[in-house]
Amino acid sequence: MEHGSAVAGLFAITVNLLSIVFIWVLLQDFKWDRIFHRPRGVKSRMFQVVAAVIIGHLFSQFILQYWDYTSMLKGFLQ
Repeated sequence: MEHGSAVAGLFAITVNLLSIVFIWVLLQDFKWDRIFHRPRGVKSRMFQVVAAVIIGHLFSQFILQYWDYTSMLKGFLQ
């Protein structure tokens, strides 16, 4: 295994996990009582976890793709 690909993999995992945590924190301010009868119940919390994972993953993919695109531009500018 190359050292560069290991670092890139660790970077991608870190961005993904931090994005999920970031979205989880943002979702805590949402008024869940408009959707669920028991906003602190098990079903509501499970939905919040799944929503945080899905949205966080999409957000991290955007960040990682943007990072890849900007690193591709380095060759363009030289």
